[in-house]
Amino acid sequence: MLSLIDRVARQRVKLDKTNKSQSEVMDLRATIVALRERLETLSFDKDKAVQRAVLLSSDEIQQLKDMASSLRNELENLRFEKDAAVQRATQSSADEIQQLKNTTSSLRTELENLRFEKDAAVQRAVQISADEIQQLKNTTSSLRTELENLRFEKDAAAQRAVQSSADEIQQLKNTIASLRSGMGN
Repeated sequence: MLSLIDRVARQRVKLDKTNKSQSEVMDLRATIVALRERLETLSFDKDKAVQRAVLLSSDEIQQLKDMASSLRNELENLRFEKDAAVQRATQSSADEIQQLKNTTSSLRTELENLRFEKDAAVQRAVQISADEIQQLKNTTSSLRTELENLRFEKDAAAQRAVQSSADEIQQLKNTIASLRSGMGN
C-alpha cells in the first residue's frame, strides 16, 4: 500500500509540480502580456515622442528656413541699398568733379583774362610813360632851346647894352673932350 500511497503522493507531487508549472506558465504568460503591453505603451510613447521631436524639429527647421530666407532677403536689400548708395556717391563725386573741373576752367579763363588785362594795362602804362617821357624830353629840349635863346638874347642885349654904354661913354668922352677943348680955347 505504501506503494500506492507513494504513488498517489508522487502523483500529487507531480500534479502539484504540474499545477505549479502551469501556474508559473500562466504567471509567465501574464507577465509576457503585461510586458508586451508595457512594451507597446513604451513603443507608442516613444513613437509619440519621436513624432513630437520630429514635429518640433520640423517647426524649428521651418523657422530656421524662414529666418534664413528673411536674412537672405534682408541681405539682398542691404546689397541693393549699398549698390544704390555707391551709385549715388559715385554720381555725387562725378558731379562734384565736373563742377570742380568747370570751376577750374572758369578760374583759368578768368586768370588768363586778368593776365591779358594786366599785360594790356602794363603796356598802356609803359606807352603812357613813354609818351610822357617823350613829351618831357620834348619840353626839356624846347625849354633848353628857349633857355639858350634867352641866354643868347640876354648876351646880345648885354652886348648891345655894353656897346650902347661904350658908345655913350665914348660920346660922353668926346663931349667931355670937346668941352675941355672948348673951355680951354
